[in-house]
Order: sequence, then structure tokens, then C-alpha cells
Amino acid sequence: MALGNVLDPTAIRADDITSPGPDAGPLTGKTIGFRLDEIWRAWDWIAEIWAAEFEKAGATVKFWRSHQGRTGAEGEKVAKALDEFLDSIDIAVVGLGNCGSCTGWTIRDALSAANKGLPTTAICTEVFKELGHQLAARGGRSGLRIHILPYPLNEKRRAEVEPVAFEHLQSVQHTMGVDTHPRKEALA
Repeated sequence: MALGNVLDPTAIRADDITSPGPDAGPLTGKTIGFRLDEIWRAWDWIAEIWAAEFEKAGATVKFWRSHQGRTGAEGEKVAKALDEFLDSIDIAVVGLGNCGSCTGWTIRDALSAANKGLPTTAICTEVFKELGHQLAARGGRSGLRIHILPYPLNEKRRAEVEPVAFEHLQSVQHTMGVDTHPRKEALA
């Protein structure tokens, strides 16, 4: 009788990182990088609002926009640009997982940031929450921080999206591990 191996595609990786990684901590003096994409205008609006609030907390903010051409020579250029962007920031906020392929690229780019040791949060909409978590686990980081926004989102007008950004400001900071009440050092 011949023996064979049965592989379980749902098995947990032996090298899985269940930790969410480092907390963002206090924002003062840090550079927060927002990874945007080409197709989700609602994510642009939310990122703009969060960026302004993070700047009020003393952070510097940078934006980097991913492109759809992620294979071949074009893909190598995009990967290099992402790597350079990640090297220039202290905290990564990566979005938006709002469809199958964009969730895949969002999680892939978030994993790249987390693998550099950056405090990293991926942003997905509710419908793609489970896919985001599955892709993070498959990528070896089941503990990746993922903040969930409502769905539908991109179909809404800016005036409808802006309140969502403010409603999620405190909770995204919690997901990121932001210390919103940094301790003041005792005067010597």
C-alpha cells in the first residue's frame, strides 16, 4: 500500500508571528507613513483627516501611493519605491483593503512594513476583514494589526466619509497602539 501526505491549507505556519508588533507609542517627533492606492478616493479622504490629526499630536506625515502595475519591471520599481518609503518612516498605516486584490496588496505591503519592525496597521473595510486576517496569517503574521472601517465606503460622497474618519480616529489610534497620554518626565 502506498502512503501519501495530505496537506492542510488551513494549517498555522510554524513560524507565525502572533504578536501585533511594536506599539506606535507617543506620536510626537515620529513620521507616520500612509500607504494609499490609485482607486479608493474615500481612503484618500480618511488618510488626509487622520494625517491632520496626527500632525496636531506632533507627528510628521508622509504619503506614498501604490500603483496597479505590481509585476515585472514595473513591479520591481514599485517594490523599490515602497521599500524606500518604509525606510523613511517610523509608523506605517496601510490601506485600503476594499476588494479582493487591493486587500491582497494592502496586506502584502503591511507585512513588508511589519517585517522591517515598524509599528504597522492595515486598514480594511468590514466586508474584507476576514480576508485581511487570513492573508496576514498566510503571510506569517496572524497578529498583524488590522483596523476595520465600514462598508460600503467608497461609494459615499466626501461629506458622508469625513464623519467616518472622525468616528474612527480614536479607535484607529487604539489599534495602532498610540499612547495618547504620554507621561511627562519629572523635572530634575
